[in-house]
Amino acid sequence: MFSPALSTLKIALLGCGNVGSQVARILLEDADALAARTGARLELTGIAVRNLDAPRDVDLPRELFTTDAESLVEGADIVIELMGGIEPARSLILRSIDHGATVVSGNKALLALDGPTLYEKADAARVQLSYEAAVAGAIPILRPIRDSLSGDRITRVLGIVNGTTNFILDQMDTTGAQFDDALAEAQRLGYAEADPTADVEGHDAAAKGAILASLSFHTRFALEDVYCEGITKVTADDIAAAKDAGFVIKLLAIAELLPRDDVDGAGSQGVSVRVHPTLLPRDHPLAAVHGAFNAVFIEAENAGELMFYGQGAGGTPTASAVLGDVVSAARRMVLGGPGRTETTTGHVPSMSIDSVKTSYSIGLEVADQPGVLARIAQLFAEQGVSIETMRQNIHPAGTPGDATAELRIVTHRATEAALATTVQHIQDLAVINSVTSVLRVEGA
Repeated sequence: MFSPALSTLKIALLGCGNVGSQVARILLEDADALAARTGARLELTGIAVRNLDAPRDVDLPRELFTTDAESLVEGADIVIELMGGIEPARSLILRSIDHGATVVSGNKALLALDGPTLYEKADAARVQLSYEAAVAGAIPILRPIRDSLSGDRITRVLGIVNGTTNFILDQMDTTGAQFDDALAEAQRLGYAEADPTADVEGHDAAAKGAILASLSFHTRFALEDVYCEGITKVTADDIAAAKDAGFVIKLLAIAELLPRDDVDGAGSQGVSVRVHPTLLPRDHPLAAVHGAFNAVFIEAENAGELMFYGQGAGGTPTASAVLGDVVSAARRMVLGGPGRTETTTGHVPSMSIDSVKTSYSIGLEVADQPGVLARIAQLFAEQGVSIETMRQNIHPAGTPGDATAELRIVTHRATEAALATTVQHIQDLAVINSVTSVLRVEGA
């Protein structure tokens, strides 16, 4: 373990992909500047990889590479884990902590799945576990939540935290492209993986949502606490209808503090964490986030509304976040203190999405005949859901009496449970041909 008497901190790097190679480059090229900022030299002692002969994005000294990750971490003061995945990353992080090393990780999937175990181990060993790079790439968001806003009370967090889906939805909005075409363009430009499932189904954003919620509300939330919907069902018609109504569709990770009165009458509070496509008014700050950029919008009792914006992915931007954690950890080690790894101080219950109050945008294809609108309005009233706006487009048919109409209904705020029940009953009406889309509305 490092002591203030030493002048060098040994750095072990696990993984040398797009981000890891840039971290190694910066550690080597900017060694003098980093030493001046931390008060100790940061010596990169080795880089653990699976294949010594794999091509690298950066030309690095071959003698740094090893396949023996376990031995590498045992002699390190700071271990940077950029391998991704669950194993062997989890075992190597735990081994690093057992040997007294501070750990810096960008592994959102592991932290969302098993973060509490890692946090407890780090606390017990009095070492630091930092993970700024796990959420929103280069954007400094976790340290501001944990430190700068620690004297405030965060009530709500809304984040565009996946660059792939934001690029796809932005392409659909600005060019009129269909989902498949926008995805293909994202893959061509390198924004989407060959298998984009984790991104387009919302899993990546859900992992980041769990991390944001845990820090914002001082409670441990896991991936299983996050309601998740992806963007694969969003159509060009949905995008066009949203645009006509003054909205834009974004995949949002939302974590918010809610009263529990609607659930059990206890008067206490809980937290809902959810990821889904969302209609936002075009004048909302998050609506202006284009391409593969990320942004996190925070509402706090005293600070008010804050937004953090920047590049959410890429080797060099994410390496910046990793090195920020390394420098912060090194400074604390030089001064003789590890710092806390998290701010969990209590337990705020996780709440089902059924308890959330939101608005729906519902697309319907209906028979164009007298009384249809009245019957739909009656059904909404029976469920206690109020209609805010209703738009209608007629589709003439070749055969008399076969014409259909497309309806777009936006509701006033109601509980998710009431809105979902309303949609179920709508599907049973004889005059409804199909429910073409159901999207939630925020910020209106």
